[in-house]
Amino acid sequence: MKLVFIGSSLAIVWCMRMHRTVKRSYDRPLDTFRHYFLVAACFLLALLVHEKFTFQEIFWAFSIYLEAVAILPQLVLLQRSGNVDNLAGQYVFFLGAYRALYILNWIYRYFTEQHFSRWIACISGLVQTALYADFFYYYFISWKNNSKLQLPA
Repeated sequence: MKLVFIGSSLAIVWCMRMHRTVKRSYDRPLDTFRHYFLVAACFLLALLVHEKFTFQEIFWAFSIYLEAVAILPQLVLLQRSGNVDNLAGQYVFFLGAYRALYILNWIYRYFTEQHFSRWIACISGLVQTALYADFFYYYFISWKNNSKLQLPA
């Protein structure tokens, strides 16, 4: 299953970089988010806040922290452009819904497992879901009014 995930991820990156139609849709002037600050901050946080000081645990914490904020560049780009096309809006909505449903999984596991102690994943998931809250609000407003999704600039 991991090979399918890695293969599909590589295919997506290839499409974004090489496919003519997809590559043309990239808007470089709007994409000014400095993602390397996010990566550095997540790595520093992983060095400071982890469950055990081991190589594997620090990189696990780093991946969890990075996953929590990985949607920020996309959300900032969508907000700068103002208008959100249907596919991008649905994609971001379902990413956020997936993470919100993951919270139900953690609640279930907390009450059914004796030693459920992945507090880093839980807090990071709550942060990630909170980052989607503004998008969810505008998504539901546009859905309720049957109008095109527009984010405030």
